Amino acid sequence: MEIEQVFETMDYGPAPESAAEALAWLVDGGDRFGHFIGGTFTEPADGFESCNPASGEVLATLSQATQDDVDAAVDAARKAQAPWARKSGHQRARYLYAIARLIQKHSRLFAVLETLDNGKPIRESRDIDIPLVHRHFYYHAGLAQLMNDELPGMAPHGVCGQIIPWNFPLLMLAWKVAPALAAGNTVVLKPAEYTSLTALLFADICQQAGLPKGVVNIVTGDGAVGEMIVNHSGIDKIAFTGSTSVGRRIREATAGSGKALTLELGGKSPYIVFDDADIDSAIEGLVDAIWFNQGQVCCAGSRLLVQEGIAEDFYTRLKARMDNLRIGDPLDKCIDVGAVVDPVQLKTITDMVDANTEGQTYVAKCPLPERGSFYPPTLITGLSPAATLMQDEIFGPVLVGTTFRTPGEAVALANNTRYGLAATVWTENVNLALDIAPKLVAGVVWVNATNLFDAAAGFGGVRESGFGREGGWEGIQAFLKPAAKPKALKPIAPHARPDEPEVADPLDRTAKNYVGGKQARPDSGYATPVYTARGRLLGHVGTGNRKDIRNAVEAAHKAAGWAKTTGHLRAQILYYIAENLSARAGEFATRLKDLTGKDGKAEVEASIDRLFTYAAWADKFDGAAHGVPIRGVALAMNEPVGVIGALCADEAPLLGLVSAMAPAIAMGNTCVLIPSEPYPLAATDFYQVLETSDVPGGVVNIVTGAHADLAPTLAGHMDVDAVWSFSSTNLSAEIEKASTSNLKRTWVNNGHARDWAGGHDAKTFLRAATEVKNIWIPYGE
Repeated sequence: MEIEQVFETMDYGPAPESAAEALAWLVDGGDRFGHFIGGTFTEPADGFESCNPASGEVLATLSQATQDDVDAAVDAARKAQAPWARKSGHQRARYLYAIARLIQKHSRLFAVLETLDNGKPIRESRDIDIPLVHRHFYYHAGLAQLMNDELPGMAPHGVCGQIIPWNFPLLMLAWKVAPALAAGNTVVLKPAEYTSLTALLFADICQQAGLPKGVVNIVTGDGAVGEMIVNHSGIDKIAFTGSTSVGRRIREATAGSGKALTLELGGKSPYIVFDDADIDSAIEGLVDAIWFNQGQVCCAGSRLLVQEGIAEDFYTRLKARMDNLRIGDPLDKCIDVGAVVDPVQLKTITDMVDANTEGQTYVAKCPLPERGSFYPPTLITGLSPAATLMQDEIFGPVLVGTTFRTPGEAVALANNTRYGLAATVWTENVNLALDIAPKLVAGVVWVNATNLFDAAAGFGGVRESGFGREGGWEGIQAFLKPAAKPKALKPIAPHARPDEPEVADPLDRTAKNYVGGKQARPDSGYATPVYTARGRLLGHVGTGNRKDIRNAVEAAHKAAGWAKTTGHLRAQILYYIAENLSARAGEFATRLKDLTGKDGKAEVEASIDRLFTYAAWADKFDGAAHGVPIRGVALAMNEPVGVIGALCADEAPLLGLVSAMAPAIAMGNTCVLIPSEPYPLAATDFYQVLETSDVPGGVVNIVTGAHADLAPTLAGHMDVDAVWSFSSTNLSAEIEKASTSNLKRTWVNNGHARDWAGGHDAKTFLRAATEVKNIWIPYGE
C-alpha cells in the first residue's frame, strides 16, 4: 500500500510479530514434551497435539498423564512440602521474586507462545496477560515476606492440586501458583489440554530460578488427569477455575474428604449503561468487555442492559464500532479479535447462536480469515430475561442484550441470573453508581471501566460463579489453615429414657420452633423427650422436618432488610440480647446443668461475652481500599453472605448457638439454626430472650430436630447461601454433597472438635459470614 493510499483510507497496515523465538523454543524441546515432576522433565510419552487455533498447524505433541504420573507428581510435592514450609517467609519471597524477574526478562517469549497456543491477539498477551503474571509473583513475594507477622497462627494446607482453564493459561497459573507457594504449599498443576505450552515454559523458569525440586509439578492431559488430581488422597487442597458444571462435579467428588476447595467458575455478567453515560466511552468499554480474548472470559460483559431512552442510538453506534473491528492473525499487532481456542469451542458457540429464535441478530461486517477457528463479533438484542442466551454462558464473541427503564429494573435484570461473578456500571452520576454497585450480586463491580484486574484486589464470585477469592490478602488465606492440630469430636448422644423416669411437672412449658419471630409448632406433629443425666424429664422439643426448614428459610428471606441496617443498629441489638441473657443468667445456668450435668455458669458468661464481642465487631469489621495501579481505587467491601444455615455445636448448647448466630447477624445475615441435638432446650429458652430484644422477625430462626435428618434439606435448599456445621454427628460429606444444588459456601468440621470457651477466633467467623466485593472506581477526566 502506498503512503498516499494510507492517508486516504486510514486503514491499518499489517504489523506482524515474529514467532521465531517461540518456535525455536519448541524445536529445542523436540516439539515433544513430557511432564515436569520433581524438578525435571520426564521423557515424552504418547499424548495429544497442541495446535495453533488461527491456522490449525501443530505446535507440539504433549504427553497424556497416567495415574502413575500423577502419583509421582503428588509424591514429589509431598516430599518437598515440609522443607518448603519450614523456609522463612523471606526465603520463599526470594524465590517468588526470582520467578517474577525471569518472567519479565522472557516476557516477549511468553507472550508470543501464549498467542500461538491460545489464539488471543498478541496485544492482549503482551500488554495485559504477561504483565499481570509477573505482577502476581511480585505481589505474592511481598505477602510471603509479611505473612508470618500479619497472619500468625496459620499454616499451609500442604499439597495443592490446581486445575486451570484455557482462556488465560499463564495468568491462571500465576493466580494459583503464586499464593500457594507464598503460603508454604507445594503444587501439582494441570494446565488445560488445549493450552499447556506456557505452563511448560514456566516449568523451565522454575528450573532457572533454582526453585527446590518438587515444589512445582506440572502434568498435562485431558479432563481425566484433572479427575485423578481431584480424587488423589495425597492432595490437601483443590483450586479450580473452569466451568460451573465441572466445578459442581469437583464439589461432589471432594465432599467429606476434608480437602479445602476454592472454585472460580462461570459467569453471565451484566453491562449496565444508564442514559447519562458517555456513550462512546461505554461502547469502547463494551468492546473490551465482550470481544477481549474473543469473549472467552468468565467475567465477560456478555449481557448488555441499556436504558430505554438511549437504546436506539447506542445500538446504532455499537454496530458501527463492530463493523470496524479487525479480525485475523493474532500475531498481527493491529488485530482486535483473534481466534477461538479450538474447533470444538467454535462449534459450541455456533450451535448456541444458531439455536436461538428470539430477538434481532447483527453480525459485524468484517471479513473472516479463510482458515482457522474464527467467529464474527455478534450482537443479539430484544431478548427476554429468561431467554437461553441471556441465562447461559456462551463463552464466545457474542453479546446479548435488552433494555430497562429505571435503576430498580436494571438491578432486577442484572441479578436475574444464577451466576454472580462480575458487573459493569456506566453512568456520569457517581451517586447513582455507588447506589447501584452494592445492590448487584457480584464479586466484582467496575464503574465506568471493565476487566480491571490486579494482584492486590481479590477476584471471585458468588452463587454459581463459585466461592473463594484470588489475589489480595483474602486470596492467600484460602491457602492457609489454623496451625493448631484439631482433636477428634466424639458423637454426643442425648440422655436415654430411664426405666422408671421421674415424674415431670404436668404444667411443663412447651418448646416449639422459632420461625419468623414467632413460636411455631413443628409440622411433623411429633415431639422428642429431653432427660437429665439422672433420668428426670425436662420437657419435649418438636421434631422438625423439611417443611419446617422451608418455612424458616422463607422467613429468613423476608427479613433481608436486616442487611441494609447499620452496623451500629445491629450492635445495639446484640448488646440488648446480652443484657437480657445476663438478667436470666441463673436460670440458664441451671438449665445447662440439668442438660449436660456440668456447671453452666461459665458457659452463660462466655455466651454473654461472645455477644459483646460480635456487637463490638458489628461496626468495625471494615473493608479496604486496595492500592491498585490505576488512577482510582478498588474498594473491598465486606457484604453479608445472605441466609446462613447452621448446625450448632452439641457439646456447648448455648455457647455454640450464640457463637454461630452472633457473627452471622452482626454482619447483616439472617440465619436458620438447628440447635444442639442432645441438649436443645437451651435454644428454645434462648428464643424467649430474642423475643424481648428487638430482633426483627425472621432474622434468627430456630428449628429443633435430628441433625442427620435436617442437614441434607438445609444444605440442598436453593435459597440458602451458606451452611455451617459444628455438629458432633459428622455430616460433612452429606452437607458438601447437597450444597452442589446452588454451589453454596460450606464450613464444616469434618469430625473435629472446636474449643468454644477458649481461643475463639472471631475473625474466622466474621470472614465466613461475609463476602468480599471489590468495586473499582476510576477517577479523573
